[in-house]
Amino acid sequence: MKIIKVILLLILLISCDKQVEKPCYNKDLEVTATAYNSLVYQTSSNPHITAFGDSLKPGLRYIAVSRDLIDSGLVHNTEVKIEGFDSLYIVKDKMNRRYRKRIDIYMGTDVKKARNWGKKKVNIQYCLKPKDTLSN
Repeated sequence: MKIIKVILLLILLISCDKQVEKPCYNKDLEVTATAYNSLVYQTSSNPHITAFGDSLKPGLRYIAVSRDLIDSGLVHNTEVKIEGFDSLYIVKDKMNRRYRKRIDIYMGTDVKKARNWGKKKVNIQYCLKPKDTLSN
């Protein structure tokens, strides 16, 4: 009888340890994409720190998003697939309030690469998690 109780307790502990993943829904948007560098004249007096407080280093696949996109679910650390790129990019910065429906692709300190990118319309895709119905 003791063995059965121990086995049941172990099963209960193991099953409680698993976290339930909330589903997410793919969201597609067309946005204007520009590029930026971690240079004082393009950002702030501390160009290697994002508005979310993350550190920037050349080679990282980060983007900044306009504030209206944050309201649309593109929150800090969201992974984003950008049309024309093989890798996923991560939301690590936010743009000035004057921009709408826009992303800024981080290109390290390579100003020439950023200028060559220019400004273009691209499609992006990200996973939108459902809002928790218990929170406000």
